[in-house]
Amino acid sequence: MDKRRNSKKRKQSGVQALISRLKSSPIAYHAVLIVLTVVAILVASSLLMNVITRHGTHRTVPDFTGILIADAERMADKERLEIIINDSLFVPAYEGGMVLDQLPKGGVEVKAGRKIYVTINSVRQKMVQVPYVAGRSLRQAKNMLEVAGLGIERLEYVEDIATNYVLSQMVDGRELTAEMKVEIEMGSGVVLKVGADPEKNTVIVPKAIGQGLEAAKSRLWEQGLNVGKINMDEGINLMNQKDARVYRQSLAHNSGAHLGDKVDLWLTLDEKKVDSNSAESDKRAQELEEERLEAEAALRDSLEQAETSSRAGGLLRSLFGATEQTEEVTQTDEDEFF
Repeated sequence: MDKRRNSKKRKQSGVQALISRLKSSPIAYHAVLIVLTVVAILVASSLLMNVITRHGTHRTVPDFTGILIADAERMADKERLEIIINDSLFVPAYEGGMVLDQLPKGGVEVKAGRKIYVTINSVRQKMVQVPYVAGRSLRQAKNMLEVAGLGIERLEYVEDIATNYVLSQMVDGRELTAEMKVEIEMGSGVVLKVGADPEKNTVIVPKAIGQGLEAAKSRLWEQGLNVGKINMDEGINLMNQKDARVYRQSLAHNSGAHLGDKVDLWLTLDEKKVDSNSAESDKRAQELEEERLEAEAALRDSLEQAETSSRAGGLLRSLFGATEQTEEVTQTDEDEFF
């Protein structure tokens, strides 16, 4: 016991002696004070950062998909996480209030207090007002409907000089007027009656391969084509359909079609299948473009030849006519002379 006391006294006296020597040299003393102050600041900053960032308090995000939002919120509270409803969809096959998607996904490591954004299933589909689009171009009408959360159920072309202008619109078999206020479920389609000049009713089919379903539909509608049958690969459901992409279309990209023709689509979740078919589609589209250019060149040559022949024929007829007239005049003069 006495040895420990003596040792402690010797250490204290040693520290005091060191402090005394440092004080005797103001430069060394202040240098040591500065170093100690910097060290203290660094230690304090480190401790403060650990508190702010909740160092060592990581959580594994539970998978909330497929459970009701109330149960998801209780699970999140236990894990010190916060649920934020970011969006809602209406999927009839699932119960209202069920979590359909989340971000970050389940299994991801996050810090306590992190917000988890979820998409839930609505109890019923949202109703939206149908905009009046008659009298506008097909492109304008399509954009207005898409902004409202609607689509095109069917394009019906009728003979009219105003090609690709909407003449009228129908919902549930009833023609709408500008004064009517009609609401339908979001995602529904509107039937558009569109004009088409018989001499201007052809169109080049756009590329739908590589696009999501909604983007593919939009491309086809904009070109005056109808969406035909939608074929889904095995494994695609209402939950992951938004991730599926078109890998095949019934009318080839860059081929010719008539306004109002239908284009069937095939969707898959297989990225390799999409990339492979996309490359093949581009190759075929290039061949079709070359064939079209050759056909146009041949037609121009044919028309030029026909025009040249017509001019030559006219010139010959003029020459023959002039010769015959001269002969007649000569013959008349000879008759008069005799």
